[in-house]
Amino acid sequence: MSVDLLDGIRVLDLTNVLAGPFAGYQLALMGADVIKIETPGTGDLARQLGADPQLSSAGLGVSFLAQNAEKRSVTVDLKSTGGKEVFEKLVAGADVLLENFRPGVLERLGFGWDRLREINPRLVYCAVSGFGSTGPMRTRPAYDQVIQGLSGIMSVTGTPETAPLRVGYPVCDSFGGLAAAFAITSALVRQRRTGVGAFLDTSMLDAALTSMGWVVSDHLIAGRTPVPMANENITSAPSGTFRTADGALNIAANKQEQYEALCRVLERAELIDDPRFRTREDRKRNRDVLRRELETSLRARTAAEWDAILLGAGVPAAPVVSVPDALTSDQVVHRELVATIGSPAAAGGPVRVVGLPTRVDGERVSPASPPPALGQHTDEILTELGYGRADIDRLREENAI
Repeated sequence: MSVDLLDGIRVLDLTNVLAGPFAGYQLALMGADVIKIETPGTGDLARQLGADPQLSSAGLGVSFLAQNAEKRSVTVDLKSTGGKEVFEKLVAGADVLLENFRPGVLERLGFGWDRLREINPRLVYCAVSGFGSTGPMRTRPAYDQVIQGLSGIMSVTGTPETAPLRVGYPVCDSFGGLAAAFAITSALVRQRRTGVGAFLDTSMLDAALTSMGWVVSDHLIAGRTPVPMANENITSAPSGTFRTADGALNIAANKQEQYEALCRVLERAELIDDPRFRTREDRKRNRDVLRRELETSLRARTAAEWDAILLGAGVPAAPVVSVPDALTSDQVVHRELVATIGSPAAAGGPVRVVGLPTRVDGERVSPASPPPALGQHTDEILTELGYGRADIDRLREENAI
C-alpha cells in the first residue's frame, strides 16, 4: 500500500550508497515524489554493490535495489552548463533537496545554500555527511565503520576480549538516514505553515552518539566509563543471552517479580533468597555466578520450549534467530514488512524489499514501483520542466544529461 502523508512534496535526492538514499526511501514510502539525480553513465555507487555480481554489473546492485524503490531517476551532469540549467529548474520546483556529498562540494558547483535559497526560498535543504558541515573533521571521508569507531560504538560491542567490534550491519548509516528523514519532515511542517525553508546539517557521528542512550548517559551523568559487556545488560541481571539445550535464548528478567518467576519456572526457588542474588544490585555484582546457576537448568530444554514456558510465566524472553528466520517469522510475515515488487531489469524476476516500519491507518506501507534504472525517467522529468524534444536531444548531445 502507498500512502499520501507527503503527497505533493517533491524531493531532489542527490545521494549515494546508504545514509542519504535510506532517508530518501523513507520519504518516498510516505508518498513524496522523490527524484533521484544521478551522474550520467555511472549513477549511484550502490548500483555496483551487493551480493549478486550479475545485478551489480547491470547497474542494479542489491544495495541499490534495497533503498531506491518508489523513486524516479534523472541523469544530470552538474558540472556542465546545460546540467546546471536543468538543476536550477528542478530546484525551483522542489520542496526538499537531499545530498550526502562531502561538505562544500555542492557550493563549489555553484549551488551553496545562499544560491539555493535565492532560487527557491521555500526549499528545505538537508546535507547528510559523516561529521557535519562544521568542525575540524568536516572534510574527512566517512564510512559506516569509521563512524562506528569514532562514536565509541565499537568500544562497547563484544566482550572485553573481542572488543572493539563492529556492529554487524551499517548501523551509523541507518541512524544518519533516519535522523535526516525526521529533520526533513519537521522542516516541512514549518515550510507549509510559514513558507520558510531550512538548512539541515545532519552528522552521522552526532546521530550515532545520540542513538547510544544509556551508554552515553551513564558517562555524562553518572561518570561511568562504558565498557563492552557482550550480551549482558549493564542495568540489570539476569538480563542477557543464555545457553539452552540447542541454542541461545534472550531473557530480560529486569524486575524483581520477573526474577522470582524465572527461578520458580526453572525449579530453582532457592536462588530467590540466596544472599548473592537477593536484590537487583546483588545480582548485578554476581551476574557471572548467577548465569552459571541459571544455565545449569536452562540446558534441560530447547530455546523454543523455554520461550513458550517463560511467556506463560510473564518472563520476557525469546530465542536468538538468524536474519532469514527473522524475516520469515510469523510476526514479520503477519505485518507484511517484506514486499515483492517488479524488477527494473528487463529480464529480472521480482525483487523483495523491506517497506516502512510504521503502519499508517492500520495498513502496511510498501513500495508500489521498482527501483529505477539509471536515467529511466530523464525524458519524463525534463518534459515536466517544460523542455521540448529538441531541447532534450540537445542536452543529451552535450552530455549534460
